[in-house]
Amino acid sequence: MTNVSILVARILLAILFIVAGLGKLGDVQGFGAYMATGGIPAFLAWPVVLFEILAGVAILVGFQTRAAALGLGAFCLVSGLLYHFDPADQMQMNALMKNLGLTGGYLLLAMIGAGRLSIDAKLGRAEPLPA
Repeated sequence: MTNVSILVARILLAILFIVAGLGKLGDVQGFGAYMATGGIPAFLAWPVVLFEILAGVAILVGFQTRAAALGLGAFCLVSGLLYHFDPADQMQMNALMKNLGLTGGYLLLAMIGAGRLSIDAKLGRAEPLPA
């Protein structure tokens, strides 16, 4: 059951970034302009969109899971602080708390790995948890 639970967690954590990244493909320039409001150069929009999609897919299939989880965790933490830290706005603070919670989930995934139901396990790169 543990490995099934890890798979479900990976799916849920991956969907967020895959869908978000694919959604940004419709207006990468607009996303770049939004990034600039937080002090991140707009020219990094394409790398960020590709990172969201590719890291999300990596988590989904369990490939290089620990590295992808650390990257997405850092992404959640930094983007939360840059774009949602506004103590005067409760909605933004709720978004910040969501990002912090996601950071915790990605850190946990980085610690435990992808589990047996993953490409990492098939390639012998993971230390599978007992069933």
